[in-house]
Amino acid sequence: MPKRILSGVVENNSLDKTIVVRVERRFIDPLLKKTVRRSKKYHAHDEENKYNTGDQVRIQESRPYSKLKRWIVL
Repeated sequence: MPKRILSGVVENNSLDKTIVVRVERRFIDPLLKKTVRRSKKYHAHDEENKYNTGDQVRIQESRPYSKLKRWIVL
């Protein structure tokens, strides 16, 4: 089974070796026929602590690193 890859913006990098990435998706509402934006935050493993707030990153599914971290930065 292939691993999912998502792209988003770094929201927070204050944790050690961890960044919080906001991934936004757009879809058309079936009733109103308007474009709707929804976002979700993911905790991702950043081994070198090299990404800062506002950076565009890609994350990939991986093994569990902790209770919340299930993604790694590509």
